[in-house]
Amino acid sequence: MAGWILKSADPEMTLRMAPDSIKTIGRSARAEFIVDAALVSRLHCRLTADASQQLLVEDLESTNGIFVNGDKVERAMLKAGDTLSVGRVDFSVEYA
Repeated sequence: MAGWILKSADPEMTLRMAPDSIKTIGRSARAEFIVDAALVSRLHCRLTADASQQLLVEDLESTNGIFVNGDKVERAMLKAGDTLSVGRVDFSVEYA
């Protein structure tokens, strides 16, 4: 099944997003993807994968914000090859 994959090296983790899914990233148990790392808010950001193979990331009023390829953004369309930074965790974005 095709979908988005976000990988980080430190801490090592792989997040998978199926088409037509919405997931949150954060430190709390309320987040679908729990990232227990420095500078990550309880509910940090939302990822939305739509049926047209697009992946949107939106900041959920986190304390430290989100960064795409080093630029601070409130929301952005991600593409394969991008780097999403949440707190001190960098995720490489792939579509497979």
